[in-house]
Amino acid sequence: MSFSDPIADMLTRIRNASKARKESVDMPASKLKAEVARIMKEQGFVKTFKVLDDKKQGVIRVFLKYTSDNKPVIVGLKRISKPGLRKYSSIAKIPKVYQGIGIAVLSTSKGVMTDEEARKANIGGEVLCYIW
Repeated sequence: MSFSDPIADMLTRIRNASKARKESVDMPASKLKAEVARIMKEQGFVKTFKVLDDKKQGVIRVFLKYTSDNKPVIVGLKRISKPGLRKYSSIAKIPKVYQGIGIAVLSTSKGVMTDEEARKANIGGEVLCYIW
């Protein structure tokens, strides 16, 4: 099955699984999705993720993280740049999500990184999504 926006599909699957209190969620694999999952793990939004080989495209399994009172760590996910309308940001205009509580994920010429990493590298790029 082909999707017109695989990143939005990934975010929706994670959002729905988190609200349903699932332990993990599976989605078709891609390098960009794996990088977004890596950033989510590094920033503490998910426990871990695995890229599984299924002799086809592959599967990414994301293990969700919850607080001690069983509330999801991920409060919100929002897709910013879409296939029909790309959103690019220069270094001076990289957004802060909820005054730094959340993160913006950017696709830059140096790879996929958070808004903080992009500021340190002094580089702008396409704003993929917000996570808080």
